[in-house]
Amino acid sequence: MSLSRRSLLSAAAATAAVPLVRARAQGAPTIKIGVLNDQSGPYTNTGGVTSAICAKQALEDFGVSAKGMNVEVISADHQNKPDLAVSIARQWFDRDGVDMLLDVPTSSVALAVQGVVREKNKVYLNSGAASVALTGEQCSPNFVHWTYDTFMLAKSTGGAMVKAGGDSWYFLTADYAFGKQLQSDTSDLVKASGGKITGASPYPFPGTTDFSSFLVQAQASGAKILGLANAGGDTINCIKQAHEFGLTSSMKIAALLMFISDVHALGLDVAGGLNLTESFYWDLNDRTRAFTSRVRSKTPNNLPGMDHAGCYSATLHYLKAVADLGVAAAKKDGLATVNRMKAMPVDDDCFGQTRIREDGRNLTPAYLFEVKTPSESKGPWDYYKLVATTPGEEAYRPLADGHCAFIKS
Repeated sequence: MSLSRRSLLSAAAATAAVPLVRARAQGAPTIKIGVLNDQSGPYTNTGGVTSAICAKQALEDFGVSAKGMNVEVISADHQNKPDLAVSIARQWFDRDGVDMLLDVPTSSVALAVQGVVREKNKVYLNSGAASVALTGEQCSPNFVHWTYDTFMLAKSTGGAMVKAGGDSWYFLTADYAFGKQLQSDTSDLVKASGGKITGASPYPFPGTTDFSSFLVQAQASGAKILGLANAGGDTINCIKQAHEFGLTSSMKIAALLMFISDVHALGLDVAGGLNLTESFYWDLNDRTRAFTSRVRSKTPNNLPGMDHAGCYSATLHYLKAVADLGVAAAKKDGLATVNRMKAMPVDDDCFGQTRIREDGRNLTPAYLFEVKTPSESKGPWDYYKLVATTPGEEAYRPLADGHCAFIKS
């Protein structure tokens, strides 16, 4: 796929515009972390600059300076374009000496850079993308999938809707790898439970803002559930427009991937009563509240959601592995660094104790939440009631079903 001169200039400008964040120790080699995500499109609030802020918080909490480690964080906007993301990643690895690639939402983008990271023998820690292909048919030993995926979302949110009587579904689907996979995983679950799929409306991504025609088709289908196989700004627009058209009087909405920033943008008058799944909530327990208190002043208008928490957790665990392996050895061999990460137990304030499976799947718990109504909320960002918890060992697709090529049977 060819790159336009404008895209190349955008990549250079995005990388140059974000100042380096340094923890400096004399004489030691420098670890470089590159946060690559959407900073201007529909996933700005679910990832964006807050992901970089949370990665920097991990540096502070780990105490890299006190440990004599040099660490730098840079970031860039991939604009949800796979070709642009590949260009930035290659530039970071070849010219800028980046050792670890972080976040990378938008599954088509996440999959596009998978091969580049493996080719360059770097480390790739993904928090923002959802495709199960990342630990399945397109798996890589240099990769860890940190926070959630389409199988987990379908099992938690989709499963809850089916159990509540939602046995007929119509999907409104972002037409790229993530949306298609989320629709497929949820459809399989619905049909396995005795339900049926009445139809689907794929729409162009990115760039669609008017969902009226798709919503009319959904309502005409007679389905009980409108499954939103999308995320970020698209989910917000779909739910707003569904309420405006009165669709919620005849269908229930299943927001299959929804973040706390989406709820904040919608308001509880609209979002109240919705079910959604996240692997992190700021007010879940004492540890999540402690993390949020450390980072909140740095991002006061966008409280961390699970993508952001994943960036913090992944960076913190990466730094532990680098310290354990040695900075020079970690810079030399990304595969060895990922293997060291897999061998070490994960424990942090965002997710508690988790485990990285052989295929690179970090087994975070899945929390099914119900969004509070305005009368139930005690204040800003007090949005969720915990409905059910699926332990990490049960939340994700079984290892054998992923058919990851580098896993020996």
